[in-house]
Amino acid sequence: MDIYEIVKRPIVTEKGTHQSQQSHEATRHTDARGGAYAFEVHSRATKPMIKQAIEKIYGVRVLSVRTANRKGKRRRVRYKTGKTADWKKAVVVLDANDHIDLF
Repeated sequence: MDIYEIVKRPIVTEKGTHQSQQSHEATRHTDARGGAYAFEVHSRATKPMIKQAIEKIYGVRVLSVRTANRKGKRRRVRYKTGKTADWKKAVVVLDANDHIDLF
């Protein structure tokens, strides 16, 4: 799998922006929580694959990767019901000296 297939897109939300701007010193009570960025990744990507892809694409050092499989929501259009696609979210924590410019 290509590194550009692994990382689909960054997830830019209010919570994600706050986590990325927090410093490592401000989060001493919880290890490795400062400098975290969220990405939508391929559903079969593993943590080592995600780490390697982020390091190569953005040129940063990754400390840890947290993943979550997100279930699609039920949606209704007129008289038919359907479901949005399932997807995988990865939160990547970077080294204290590195950052990613998403904006």
